[in-house]
Amino acid sequence: MGYLITYSGEHFDPLTDSFSKINITDIAHSLSHICRANGHCRIFYSVAQHCIACAAEARTRGLDERIQLACLLHDASETYLSDVIRPLKGLLEAYHELEDRMMDYIWTRYTGKALTEDEENTVFGIDDDMLEYEFHNIMAEDLNETYERRILADIRCTVRDCDEVAEEYIRVFNELHTALGLNSGEEK
Repeated sequence: MGYLITYSGEHFDPLTDSFSKINITDIAHSLSHICRANGHCRIFYSVAQHCIACAAEARTRGLDERIQLACLLHDASETYLSDVIRPLKGLLEAYHELEDRMMDYIWTRYTGKALTEDEENTVFGIDDDMLEYEFHNIMAEDLNETYERRILADIRCTVRDCDEVAEEYIRVFNELHTALGLNSGEEK
């Protein structure tokens, strides 16, 4: 078999298929079932929880709905490509190129246009701050010798039901998508 069968039943081959088969239901379901840190954390904390937390942090920082939505979607490619830990990702040029193309498609489709370099830096700055916060709360050690909380939102790293997290992900997506005046016709 040369393709991924998604939650919604699509046959998706990231090397040959059009990205038009990407949908928010598959993203929410998949990310809610994928554990952060490649599963090496003290509790099950999903990628979807992380993305919801990043969107909440963007909102708390007063950033606009488009950046909040970009934060929610920033790991969406993991639905179709899985994730590679940071030390290895830089060594895998073809993976990185495919991930970048897929994320440009996802951001364009769901936020109205591709992110600028400054917008990407903002999104991934929040992602890095959240990573440090999550390491402090769910990993065996901190990322840095001196942990300093940079997260402003009231975020709790707890075990949650995957289906409830997926539903929250869809709800947050719909709220932000609607606030931006966008309608893909697929949100559920």
